[in-house]
Amino acid sequence: PARNFDTRTTEPISFFLSSLEELLAWQPDGNDDFNISAVPLAERQPPLRSKRPRTLVCHDMRGGYLEDRFIQGSATRNPYVFYHWRYIDIFVYFSHHTVTIPPVCWTNAAHRNGVPVLGTFITEWTDGEKLCEAFLAGGEEAYRAVGEQLARIAQHYRFDGWLVNMENTLSAAAVGNLPPFLRHLTARVHSAVPGGLVIWYDSVLQNGTLRWQNELNEENRVFFDACDGLFTNYNWKEEHLERTRGLAGTRHTDVYVGIDVFARGDVIGGGFDTDKSLRLIRKHGLSAAIFAPGWVYEHLGEENFLRNENKFWGLLAEYLPTHSICTLPLATSFSLGMGTRRFLAGKEEEAGPWYDLSAQEIQPLYPELEGRLSTSCCLEDAWCGGSSLRVQGTIPPGEERVAVRLFSLQMPAPPKLYLTLLYKLEGPHPDEVSVALELATWDSGTCLEGNATSLPEPNGRHHPRFLPAPPPGLAKLLAACDGGSHGWTSRCFELDLRDCSLRDLSLLVSRHQPSPQETPFTCLLGELRV
Repeated sequence: PARNFDTRTTEPISFFLSSLEELLAWQPDGNDDFNISAVPLAERQPPLRSKRPRTLVCHDMRGGYLEDRFIQGSATRNPYVFYHWRYIDIFVYFSHHTVTIPPVCWTNAAHRNGVPVLGTFITEWTDGEKLCEAFLAGGEEAYRAVGEQLARIAQHYRFDGWLVNMENTLSAAAVGNLPPFLRHLTARVHSAVPGGLVIWYDSVLQNGTLRWQNELNEENRVFFDACDGLFTNYNWKEEHLERTRGLAGTRHTDVYVGIDVFARGDVIGGGFDTDKSLRLIRKHGLSAAIFAPGWVYEHLGEENFLRNENKFWGLLAEYLPTHSICTLPLATSFSLGMGTRRFLAGKEEEAGPWYDLSAQEIQPLYPELEGRLSTSCCLEDAWCGGSSLRVQGTIPPGEERVAVRLFSLQMPAPPKLYLTLLYKLEGPHPDEVSVALELATWDSGTCLEGNATSLPEPNGRHHPRFLPAPPPGLAKLLAACDGGSHGWTSRCFELDLRDCSLRDLSLLVSRHQPSPQETPFTCLLGELRV
């Protein structure tokens, strides 16, 4: 069927539904199996339901279903990728098709990094009016059938819920049934999808008029009360935020204040000034919805995309609470799910561009310190996949070493930890520095390293011991200890902890000789396992 397979290449593709009839007729089908996400939503801390302000990203690019529709990947040069997962809470895939089912590669990449994914149910213009009239103006049976189907679709393809966006006028009968429809859809999604979500876009008022409010108020509150959250329109000022905060009460983090990165209309910020909008939203303790951050790719061009993307998210980092990994084992080769060639064990296996977000690995934090440190993707060399992580910086004068925080952790430490690292030192003086790992634990009187007689580490920073060869029983798991090839160095470490709670995992870059000068370094990370 053309819906499931590309007519030109016969490859399996992700698809959308274009009408109410298609939605109501949808049934699971063997041709669909490629579209089912294979990656369960990873746990992370704090969980989504915690009361800290959240960040939603709404991805809307050129109508959607571009190269990302090819489920088994494509040979795309300079594709769009997203990898700042540690900084966001929810990912919405947006298009103007009636029922936007997120391409499965996005769900796989997001889930691997602990981020839930929402599809979009949209109605607009006069066709949208007719569609809403057909299922909302009738009776309970008609709107319940739509809610049921949307919940079944999310459950079947294993994504996490819906953004509902009605951008057309509603008749009195239709708008009267809208809150019960939203309540029914929300209840069905919650029972069909663990942790599922339904978010309403600020468009229609309770009397059925289409008029964007740019805030939560008495005109749209009835819809907010019927689901998990409100995504506001973009043309707000600070007084809208104040009123919203007052009205939302304890649900203030369920209001996602819209920021259009393309800065269309009368908005604060956008582009590289998006931090201005975000600062105000956070000042009032509200969540944020960043719309079309693909601006970086579409507006500034594909050539310098990765550099510009790091700049864009780096400018926002101050206002984006990050997330911690809370389960072990942790293993990643840092691959973005794209490349200009493919590597295996440090060796180039295949030349030529490729793009497959399902193959994206767990992504780290991307710390940036103006002039002192940058973390970025290196496409020229990798241990496995398409890229490695390039950590570039300087050790300041008089200091022995610098710690680069790669992951935030939040979990009890097991009594014994093994860590493996594959890396490559580059730059003019690679022999002046050495590389190791550092684990930080939360301050607590009970946490001890090593045996019962050891003293607690000052400030909870632990430096795992170098392990020249793996213990006999672990030779297979730690096969990389003495390995490394094609210029990559492989190191294993071990650490014994008692009654500790893990907090951070950092790369430690040290210099051999103290120096009054600064020491620059460039280190590629090919793989990390804990």
